[in-house]
Amino acid sequence: MVTPVSRSRLRPRAAAARVAVAEIPLVSTRRTRPPPPDADEPAVPGHFLCPISLEMMRDPVTAPTGITYDRASVEAWLDRGHATCPVTSRPLRADDLIPNHATRRMIQEWCVAHRALGVERVPTPRVPISASDADELLAAVVSSAAATRGDATACRKMAAKARALGKESERNRRCLVAAGAARALSSAFSHLATVDRPPALIATAAMEEILAALVVFFPLDEEARRRIATSPASMDAVVSIMSHGEVAARASAAVVLREIASSSDAQCLAAMSETTGIYAALVKLVEKKPPVSPQATKAAMVTAYYLIQSTDHRAASQLIELGMVELLVELLVDSDKGTTEKALAVLDSLLLTEEGRGKAYGHALAVPVLVKRMQHVSDMATEFAVSALWRLCKNFSGEGPCKAEALQVGAFQKLLLLLQVGCMGVTKERASDLLRLLNGSRDGIECIESVDFKGLKRPFV
Repeated sequence: MVTPVSRSRLRPRAAAARVAVAEIPLVSTRRTRPPPPDADEPAVPGHFLCPISLEMMRDPVTAPTGITYDRASVEAWLDRGHATCPVTSRPLRADDLIPNHATRRMIQEWCVAHRALGVERVPTPRVPISASDADELLAAVVSSAAATRGDATACRKMAAKARALGKESERNRRCLVAAGAARALSSAFSHLATVDRPPALIATAAMEEILAALVVFFPLDEEARRRIATSPASMDAVVSIMSHGEVAARASAAVVLREIASSSDAQCLAAMSETTGIYAALVKLVEKKPPVSPQATKAAMVTAYYLIQSTDHRAASQLIELGMVELLVELLVDSDKGTTEKALAVLDSLLLTEEGRGKAYGHALAVPVLVKRMQHVSDMATEFAVSALWRLCKNFSGEGPCKAEALQVGAFQKLLLLLQVGCMGVTKERASDLLRLLNGSRDGIECIESVDFKGLKRPFV
């Protein structure tokens, strides 16, 4: 790569754009001026430099005003709400930008000529998709799926093309989103899911590709979410893919369900909760060792959390019966911040039920991991860990085993420290209540370090 040259080398046209440059965030504020160029470093011709970024253009485009910019820089300028050319202040739209192939070829030739000095050739940029091309592509996705018995092969090909274009550049992604990519893809998925039940292998492959494409075009709007969530055939297909699909497809299915569930759309959540096999599929993703992917595991827990919150203990009962409490406790022994937060949130919700507390009471690691995770993770993790421990200790009267275990692994000291450091709202109330519950049981309890689980019997491997 070429280091940007000093401003003294820039053409007058670049100097005229200093107002635009002032609005571009600097990478570092420690330097007040650019470093001097190396003696062996070639000077970049001024007309190869973008007036906005002051760096060599990689994808030069010319505005109707006659000024040439690097596409990424000028589109970023327009995305920040500007509607004028940075140099001339005349009106400018993204659709007005025309690729400057002549300048791009000259830049590439200059790079090749200076290759011996370490200059890398600028790759030829791909032409961004136009609004009309986006409309045509998405119409083909829907029409191929809606054809008599569905043309799954053509649909898969078109969905893969949409996904590739969306991942190629943010401009392409925005263009496809504006053309209704999420609605078109969800409509195609619904069509394919209802053609044959269960879908043929070729239809399943197309639906897996559609799910992967949908992930690129998040967030889903209400219409796209409901096309999938409120269609029994579509939900059956998503759950089937999440349970039995290829690794990448299972992750895509889990992430799409998380996107739908986290919208808190009551109609979608109600329909999802009635889907056969959804709870088993979610538990399977959490249980999987090695995991399908960390993203899939987290997505499964988020979906489970919203389903628990939206139903009258029905979701909780099914998840508990399938072993979710035990899985979450084991997961919390050694997990990263994001996984810990989500696992604690789900566990705290499951402990609202007597069944969930009963499973936790019977697990030797439940209390120790909750005490361990009360600190040094995040405020969110602290909130859920304190709440979960409070639910366990609160529902045992007298000198129950939960209180003794909590004291033994240092809960009293950690709660005191937590209140001293400062916590707010419900967390503060429950930490204070826990201290009162534990205070009467402190005599004769030997405290051990909560992170040392060696002396505790694990119920299963």
